[in-house]
Amino acid sequence: MVNAMKEPNHILITGASSGIGRALALRYAAPGVRLSLCGRDRTRLDDIAAQCRAKGADVNTAIVDVKSAQSVTAWIEGADRHQPLDLVIANAGISGGSGGKVESAEQARAIFDTNLGGVLNTVFPAVAAMRPRGGGQIAIVASLAGFIAIPGAAAYSASKAAVITWGEALNGQLKADGVCVSVICPGFVASAMTDANPFPMPFLMPAEKAARIIRRALARRPLYIVFPWQTALLTRVLRLLPAPFRGALFNRAPKKPPR
Repeated sequence: MVNAMKEPNHILITGASSGIGRALALRYAAPGVRLSLCGRDRTRLDDIAAQCRAKGADVNTAIVDVKSAQSVTAWIEGADRHQPLDLVIANAGISGGSGGKVESAEQARAIFDTNLGGVLNTVFPAVAAMRPRGGGQIAIVASLAGFIAIPGAAAYSASKAAVITWGEALNGQLKADGVCVSVICPGFVASAMTDANPFPMPFLMPAEKAARIIRRALARRPLYIVFPWQTALLTRVLRLLPAPFRGALFNRAPKKPPR
């Protein structure tokens, strides 16, 4: 049965052309595996598809704007018709800082539209496909930043907080239907997103290592996948501090520039 499988045969990944999404595609690529991958950059998407095919995977790619519910739904429904989806990874996301100023409304809306709206647009059609079959797995890529309010990246941390809470609640709703939801909360992972950070990033992890951790954990179907433990512990300590003190600490730190 699909809901008993630990090795998925058809994996769909949004934001697969870079960072964690790219590393996950490579980690899952193997003979007998079908990968449905989307991204924003055709050149990078074609490159990762070629690498996955070289490892024996059957790969389908698409340029899809995750902010468009209609486009994402059509893509996921088509992928599922070709072969039932076993694992859907809602990974696409963007970030942006304020550079020490108030975050612009344009940037905040863009971040919410992608990081929250894009997740909703991906998960709902995945649920519609998996629920009647009584099985499947959905993974939502959030961030440890979703557990704390970061003044220099307000929309980013808030958007990740929203998908963390929603993912946990959704797992409770879908468990009886045999559909598992896992929420992935990494710390700093090397990518184009973190390349823009002008400050030290403790325990920065290569995307390949993050993908290895995620794949191993997803096979166990947990609700939360949180790593690395050092950054998770630091986040927990920060959450225990009074909000004004925590805010003062963040305001003294170097600021991420706007998108």
